[in-house]
Amino acid sequence: MNSSPNRPLAVVTGASKGIGYELAKQFAQNGFDLLLTGTGSSINEAAQTFEGPGAKVETVQADLATYDGVETLYNQIKATGRSVDAIAINAGVGVGGDFARETDLKDELNLINLNVVSSVHLAKRVVKDMVERGKGRILFTSSIAAIMPGPFEAVYAASKAFVHSFSEGLRNELKDTGVTVTSLMPGPTNTNFFHDAGMDDTTVGEKQKDDPAEVAKQGFDALMAGKDHIIAGSLLTKIQGNVSKVLPDTVKAELHGLLTKPESANK
Repeated sequence: MNSSPNRPLAVVTGASKGIGYELAKQFAQNGFDLLLTGTGSSINEAAQTFEGPGAKVETVQADLATYDGVETLYNQIKATGRSVDAIAINAGVGVGGDFARETDLKDELNLINLNVVSSVHLAKRVVKDMVERGKGRILFTSSIAAIMPGPFEAVYAASKAFVHSFSEGLRNELKDTGVTVTSLMPGPTNTNFFHDAGMDDTTVGEKQKDDPAEVAKQGFDALMAGKDHIIAGSLLTKIQGNVSKVLPDTVKAELHGLLTKPESANK
């Protein structure tokens, strides 16, 4: 990476597509250099689109579901010789289906490793550096699924509940350090998430979804404003998210299941 001392540096994980791609675009358009990570060569193709606004962009191909993958990314961060001004810990995956009868344990353990373990691992490395510097911004991509039980994507919803709780707890610990932590909580968003999770035949898989660019813009703005969290997306998503905060968990589970039950789109 060619050093740009007058530009801050942002790290974005899972930046080759979806919300992560749009977050990277937000950082680039707002004067940041970028260090981006993804699992395949598509991250290099994505990176080319961010160099137009003048950002210096470096990429790392790493599987963050593994310990070595996270260490590879952190070593590359250190190799830049620059401080991380902002990091979007965004990489994640979903698994849809009936936990007892349909889903695969290996897929769910991989989900936990990526959504939960790697978020803690990467934060552990980066936050210490930020605290020593007395400055930094951290964005965790959680979900509105964090505030409701998630039948037929039970492990995914639980992983996002962990990420949100971790974000809020860490924010409180860091309140006097100059480091802010923000939880981004999108609703159903128009990405490959539902297809990759095997949820094409669900009601939520077929319904209209929010624009990932809009979600990323709201997340970026919340991060820069130092907010603790934001329910991001359309007005309907924001209303649904806020209503979910007051409904009993049993009711939320029933409503969620109507959207995520396999083959629900065909009924």
